[in-house]
Amino acid sequence: MEHIRQQSQQREREILASWATFSDSIRGRDVPEEECPIRTPFQRDRDRIIHCNSFRRLMHKTQVFLFPQGDHYRTRLTHTLEVGQVARTIARGLRLNEDLTEAIAMGHDLGHTPFGHAGEYALSECASFPFVHSVQSVRIVERLERDGAGLNLTWEVRDGILCHSSRHRWAATPEGKVVRFADKIAYMNHDIDDAVRAGILSEEDLPWEVRYRLGRTKGERITTLITSIIQNSGDGQVEMGAQDLSCYQTLRDFLFQTVYHDPRAKGEEGKAKEIIRRLFEYLMAHPDRLPEDYRRTREEEGNERAVVDYISSMSDRYCVTVFEDFFIPKPWGF
Repeated sequence: MEHIRQQSQQREREILASWATFSDSIRGRDVPEEECPIRTPFQRDRDRIIHCNSFRRLMHKTQVFLFPQGDHYRTRLTHTLEVGQVARTIARGLRLNEDLTEAIAMGHDLGHTPFGHAGEYALSECASFPFVHSVQSVRIVERLERDGAGLNLTWEVRDGILCHSSRHRWAATPEGKVVRFADKIAYMNHDIDDAVRAGILSEEDLPWEVRYRLGRTKGERITTLITSIIQNSGDGQVEMGAQDLSCYQTLRDFLFQTVYHDPRAKGEEGKAKEIIRRLFEYLMAHPDRLPEDYRRTREEEGNERAVVDYISSMSDRYCVTVFEDFFIPKPWGF
């Protein structure tokens, strides 16, 4: 069966651009292991991410809107899938490695907290060290998944996950750079879609230069930005055209002013942050209430690290359930 993987890797050499990342020349894994006879290393990494517990929890984690009334608002999982779609389209247009691109995209937000960025900010305020979701994503795949064994992913995938955020350097691979752009293209456009659904704004409220240059619909804007990257990238560089980048930044600034800081969208964030703050304080004072899964972390890295790992892993609804269990009185049984 090994020839199946080898054939896939040979096709990479025949089809992909010379500056793509080839799966037969990876930097390796922290723990060496035998190759899969069918899948390339990057295909294997993608599958490990999709089948892990942290990936499944994304379906119940907030993207932007906390506890929205309706079935069609994005969650952290649907955001991840949309990032993967945008990233693969760009990678295909540039003849880059789609498997590596998809693996990075599927893993980029594994470390996100409950309640979106509000949870991230709350944990940073509580802990003695800054909480950064991209760093936590790498921690999950290296140390926390599989009962502490980690997923043993390739270096290229882990580097792309870490560097998808603008808080870090650019990724070492062009595929990682593609995911960084795809993340922003996806979230800005689906957040507009959700904000329109919520009645916070309309498509006509977008800045005129954005509508003129990028398009009047979500599909038009995504296509314009993807096309701009494909047309302006090459030889190791992944870039967006100057005019399109300017419009993208204008749109981003507009969304921060009208959506991300809008009291109707973010009105419950204070409550969410208070839940996380109180859970953190309680678990720091009562480490015996931590699940057994986090005992090893407590012993090796201290209670604070274990508490942060536990809270950040929670889905929104599980976080509320734990809070109620700790702080809300229950009826007596007779």
